[in-house]
Amino acid sequence: MNSPHPAPLTAGQPSENMVTVTHLVYALHAFAVFSAVAGSAIIIFSFIASLPSIAAVIINYWNQTAVRGTWLESHFRWQIRTFWFAVMWVALAVLLMLTVIGAPFALLLILIAGLWILYRVVRGWWVLTQRRTLPMD
Repeated sequence: MNSPHPAPLTAGQPSENMVTVTHLVYALHAFAVFSAVAGSAIIIFSFIASLPSIAAVIINYWNQTAVRGTWLESHFRWQIRTFWFAVMWVALAVLLMLTVIGAPFALLLILIAGLWILYRVVRGWWVLTQRRTLPMD
């Protein structure tokens, strides 16, 4: 029976197709970040609310089983966690914005989270080009 994902070349090694998919996910996230920097949006809001990032996280979940047990598994986990932690930071910033005292902290949180997202996309993609794993924490 045909599976939707090509089998790895050797046990524990991902297929080249999955490496390409992982590059695509980083490219989608990078596009979302770039569009925020080039436009008037804030990085964190553009990252979690843009179609490229939403498509990227859907691609991650869709292909997660194809990379299980390979070095790409750490990249998929890294990408998924980056997205969901960004959502969490936005939710926290929104709660802080509801109070007058919390508003400056919310703005600072949004700025720091935006830089953190940029770091995660750049570091993850850089490590992928070296075909190495990322920390699984």
